[in-house]
Amino acid sequence: MTKGLFLRLAAVAATVVPTAALAQATGAELIGQPIQVTTNGVTNIVYLDPGGSLRILTPASNTVAGTWQIGGGQLCLNVAGSTECIPYSSPFQPGAPQTFMTSCNASTTWLAQNVNSPMGASERGH
Repeated sequence: MTKGLFLRLAAVAATVVPTAALAQATGAELIGQPIQVTTNGVTNIVYLDPGGSLRILTPASNTVAGTWQIGGGQLCLNVAGSTECIPYSSPFQPGAPQTFMTSCNASTTWLAQNVNSPMGASERGH
C-alpha cells in the first residue's frame, strides 16, 4: 500500500472543495461516540457504529463509509478496499488524546471526547 488510509483521508479532506472499568478492549466504549482522528494536520470525525460499520466525516462535510473490527490487539478501519490498524489493548478514556503509529507507518492522534460507560449492576436497577 503506497499511502495509508489516514494519509489518504487527510489528502482527500485537504483537497475537497469546501473506561477503565471495561475488562478488555472491545470497542464498546466508542460505539456511536465521535472520535477526532488527526493525521498530517487534518482532523476527521470517526464514528464506530454497531455491527461493525463506520462513518468518517471530513472537514469538508463529506461522509466516507467503511467497516471496523478489533482483533489481535488492534483496531482496524476498512475503507474503500484499504485497511489500516492502530494498536488497541485498553479502552479509550474521554478527553485523553492518544498518538499511534498505524500499520501504514502514519502518525495519528485519536481523541474520544466522550465514551460509553459499562452497564453496572446499579445502572440495570439491581
